[in-house]
Amino acid sequence: MRRLWVRIMLIAGLVGAAAPPAARAAATGDRMLAGTGEAGFRSFAAASRGPQQTGEAERASAAPAADTILSPKAGALKMDEEAQALYERVLEGDLTKAQAGIDEISRLFLAGSFKGLTSVEGVQAFSGAITDVKDALAAVQIQPDRLEAAAARLRFAADSLAHPRAPLWSQSYKLMAEDLRNLEKSAAAGDGEGWDRAVSSIQSRYSHIRAAVLISRGPSEVNAFESWLRQAANPGNGGERPERAQLLQMVSYGRDALRTLFGKEKDEPALSLPLPERTLGGWGWLAWGFIAAALIYTAWRKYRGGQKAWRPR
Repeated sequence: MRRLWVRIMLIAGLVGAAAPPAARAAATGDRMLAGTGEAGFRSFAAASRGPQQTGEAERASAAPAADTILSPKAGALKMDEEAQALYERVLEGDLTKAQAGIDEISRLFLAGSFKGLTSVEGVQAFSGAITDVKDALAAVQIQPDRLEAAAARLRFAADSLAHPRAPLWSQSYKLMAEDLRNLEKSAAAGDGEGWDRAVSSIQSRYSHIRAAVLISRGPSEVNAFESWLRQAANPGNGGERPERAQLLQMVSYGRDALRTLFGKEKDEPALSLPLPERTLGGWGWLAWGFIAAALIYTAWRKYRGGQKAWRPR
């Protein structure tokens, strides 16, 4: 079930690959959250590919000769196309074509240049994503889940390299923000199991996009988020779980780290749940009753005044 959101994001990304960055991001986000059934994903993927695609992706799609030296951007676009096709072949179970695809990506990687595209850490992350797919394909007994996860990580990474202004991985922000809200609710309710489930969900989502994040973001943003995630996974450092207020403060730090990682503005309060749980008691309810009665009476007076003002003479 957790892989479902990955399939939606990556398959939806096929349609928007040739669109301008802003439109591409919007289209991908809409499809990611549309809740399309898993049964329709593969036919959707097949329908989304075709000769009608234009722009940079189409120009890069012509297979270059083995000795052709591509520009950094053209090489990134070609690897993105190959990673996209590789992911489709993995979903279809076509291991022969999947192996040919990863071999071509490896060749392009070794022959290419990443100047101006990413950092040293980004290059290492991309190399690691390639290695993960190779290892999954070379296993004595193929594990479909492992292979699909590795192909998804490579797909996100290649897309991040080719489309830095609107990478597919950035569309997972809403899902991870929702995980943080669940984390906050668990902290407020003292639900330790709920906390662990929410952290596990964040870890799972992040593991799919980590290589892509390293390609797009600087070490400081990545380290800040990963440090928080490690702390959230072990909030008591092996001892007793911290108190409610401390856990809620930890969620606040995590929300800020997530916003920074995704380049989002701080457009909502750090904590959306109240720290103290208060009960009104008898006098409290009585006071609220007087306030409500006063408001109702004031509204009635205004209504009556308005009626008199408009009464015909």
